[in-house]
Amino acid sequence: MHYELRHLRAFVAVVDQGTFTDAAIALEVSQATVSRTIAAFEQSLGARVLHRTAREVGLTSTGARVLPLARRVLAQMEAIDRALADVSGDFRVGYAWGAFGGHTTTVQQRWAADTPGSHLVFVQSTSEVAGLEDGLVDVAVVRRPVDDDTEYDSALIGFEQRFAAVPADDVLARQQSLSLHDFVGRTVAVDQVTGTTTTDLWSAEAAPAATRSVRGVDAWLGFIAAGEGVGLTSEATVQQHPRPGVAYRPVRDAPPLPVWLAWPRDSARAGTAALVQLACEVYGAA
Repeated sequence: MHYELRHLRAFVAVVDQGTFTDAAIALEVSQATVSRTIAAFEQSLGARVLHRTAREVGLTSTGARVLPLARRVLAQMEAIDRALADVSGDFRVGYAWGAFGGHTTTVQQRWAADTPGSHLVFVQSTSEVAGLEDGLVDVAVVRRPVDDDTEYDSALIGFEQRFAAVPADDVLARQQSLSLHDFVGRTVAVDQVTGTTTTDLWSAEAAPAATRSVRGVDAWLGFIAAGEGVGLTSEATVQQHPRPGVAYRPVRDAPPLPVWLAWPRDSARAGTAALVQLACEVYGAA
């Protein structure tokens, strides 16, 4: 079995673009080249990865198994290229919800001033480590601790206040600030993958009535705006995601939320330490 990166690129392009013609346009090659490359890939694997009809192209069962692995290989190759590159150029920062929150612009401006020719590019990802696992970013802003036994290193850069998010017409929105006790009897929207809220914040005797699992900040905000429940989040969300129908209020007795930067342990890009230091300074000066 022998296959090359060009085989994987062609395969992923056909899946993403939907046709051999559009894949050829995306790859800037001829349609015949794409067809030959896919044929060579399937011959190498000894199995079909795509089934073709007159109107569409779809994945075979083998293709469905190979696709996520092909994506990961291509992402890792891109990560290797970035790791070997100089700090000049784009430095990609992953985040799930709020990046650096109200500090985002300050961090961007100081980075640009300190490293001429380099720019911070923020990439939103709903994965657990905000795009690191797929090689989409160089570092990630995370608000959940990174286990020591993973392939990532992390550094604590600061803390943020927690805020409640409530429907704008809810009685809680009339108060200037709230307490954790105000959540008792309520349904709390929780993102199990990237969110920062757990039931450990409440005692068993004074806890929300229920939790509702959502995926991503848009679904979380939509649930609250519709009056179906409330939420608890970091102040970064308040800064980055104002939403009609949703009111944010500080929660007086909620513990502050730690914020980390995480990066690949064995392939940290040049400039990572400088960004960690800068973020610590900005959070510390707030």
